[in-house]
Amino acid sequence: MLNRSRRVVFLVFDGVKMLDVAGPAEVFAEATGLGADYVLRYASPSGEPVRTSVGALLPVDTAVPELTDVDTLVVAGGDGLVTEPLPEALVEAVRSAGPGARRLVSICTGSFVLAAAGVLSGRRATTHWRHAPLLARAHPDVRVEPDALFVEDGGVFTSAGVSAGIDLALALVERDHRPELAREVARGLVMFMQRPGGQSQFSAPLQAPPPRTPVLRAAVERVRAQPALDHSADALAAAVGVSPRHLARLFAAELQISPAKFVERTRLDHAKSLLDAGHGVAETARAAGFGSTETLRRTFGARFDVSPSQYRARFGGTGADRPR
Repeated sequence: MLNRSRRVVFLVFDGVKMLDVAGPAEVFAEATGLGADYVLRYASPSGEPVRTSVGALLPVDTAVPELTDVDTLVVAGGDGLVTEPLPEALVEAVRSAGPGARRLVSICTGSFVLAAAGVLSGRRATTHWRHAPLLARAHPDVRVEPDALFVEDGGVFTSAGVSAGIDLALALVERDHRPELAREVARGLVMFMQRPGGQSQFSAPLQAPPPRTPVLRAAVERVRAQPALDHSADALAAAVGVSPRHLARLFAAELQISPAKFVERTRLDHAKSLLDAGHGVAETARAAGFGSTETLRRTFGARFDVSPSQYRARFGGTGADRPR
């Protein structure tokens, strides 16, 4: 048995996403059953039970002002955190309880609460891919990493959408104790020890609104429509009738990305879609514009931290109708 007690407190509120609480809590509970010594507690700003996203009433153990001896404070997410003004009581709860915790954790849109409380200022952070642009706009002092499953910066941990909170909880178990224990937890919950790749590997690609500038919109649509074409700086600029330098300025000003990086990301998204549909690696490399399987492997691995063949094996449909 491990002998260090760690009190993990989940900060909850009306509308809290149930899986943001239940998923990570199950990881800590499973670890405790295997020898860890986590003590799970649930707190709301007022101490009253809360109504979760699935309609269930979640009892709590205490009000935030009464919290003591907090090792890990977990701020769960909820849809209302990005569609409605943040409850000031929730933000104040983080400000009051956060400094006494050894580490702060947010799940999904819980990052908006940490940001509003000033916790993420100057730090790297992530959130659900759908809301990453909003977090970056609302809090320009936060370095948002939209593709990460979870991010740690100075004892503050933020995770991506919903189930990524389970990945983060498992990583915390491994950090607190030993890799062998974390592997046992993963086996017990029938999950990957470490989910491979960036968040965008497992969710729809982030769809930004069409560019406002007609020339830039034409360039973007051309790349997305036919990613396998020659989209070098000269070729793409010539296709839309501007100089390469001017096109680069348009990409930087409106999309905050270079043309080359936009082409690469578009091709990677297309490659992932082809692999999802069960296409082979060589066929995917040609159709997505990478030219060779080696180029696809290198670029895909650098972005998603998993090879195309590994991704296809895990996520390319059931396999019954895959091309061989």
